[in-house]
Amino acid sequence: MINMQLIDAVKSRKSIKKFTGKKVDWRKIIQAIDSARFAPMAGNMFSLKFVIVQDQDSLEKIANASQQPFIKDASAVVLAVSDRDKVKKMYDYNNKGFAAQQAGAAIENLLLALTEKKIDHCWVGFFDDDQVHEHINIPEEYVIEAIIAIGVKPKMREQKKPKPDLENIIFFDKYGNKYLAQESRVKHENT
Repeated sequence: MINMQLIDAVKSRKSIKKFTGKKVDWRKIIQAIDSARFAPMAGNMFSLKFVIVQDQDSLEKIANASQQPFIKDASAVVLAVSDRDKVKKMYDYNNKGFAAQQAGAAIENLLLALTEKKIDHCWVGFFDDDQVHEHINIPEEYVIEAIIAIGVKPKMREQKKPKPDLENIIFFDKYGNKYLAQESRVKHENT
């Protein structure tokens, strides 16, 4: 078993858009999907299902539906599918998008688990819902939250893409305020 530290997985996770066509062991994919079960869920109500697609004809149809040709060379794709109505029934008073939020958390767990297992992947969010629903026989009331393409990348030189500096994405107390108010010291009385 690989024992990568969480922060290492977070910092090293990246989207790969070239695959060799080499197969990834489906058991490792299932082990990675298992991590999704531990994501935070509104009302502790798990509303996600995962479909592992390995059939070459299906991969080609998903590649066409997403306009992402690299998917044809993937070993598999995982479709994250949610029952948003199930969550809406419990939280009908609010339009905060709990189902989408919890799907995102579960998908990130999955991506980090794939990274820990050194399995190359790419989260695809743009696709023709109707085409994928129809080809994979997903009930129309379910929402396809994401397609995760999984494969083996070819050996090539890595290009690092810059991440934003932390100081440019954090504000204190009000949006736009980059400065933390000076901390006051708490005096402890000697007893």
